[in-house]
Amino acid sequence: MPTSNQSIRHGREKKRRTDRTRASEKCPQKRGVRPRVPTRTPKKPNPAPRKIAKVRLSNRHDIFAYIPGEGHNPQEHPMVSIRGGRVKDLP
Repeated sequence: MPTSNQSIRHGREKKRRTDRTRASEKCPQKRGVRPRVPTRTPKKPNPAPRKIAKVRLSNRHDIFAYIPGEGHNPQEHPMVSIRGGRVKDLP
């Protein structure tokens, strides 16, 4: 516990918040290329495999993006557009 004199001299350090939108750079959508399309299983109670895609964005960040819906045939290397958000049951 600092004394009052110590807290007057040094002050308090501000908490640094981590930026969760580093890859999108505050943009609502980003364009990217899809180098590979693996499947990943979600967390505990859900068993179905989910389609995800590794996407290299136009600012050279690599992210994993979830592909929603059924009946898509994802090829490698086409241009894709991503939006922000997360899928709750994927790790």
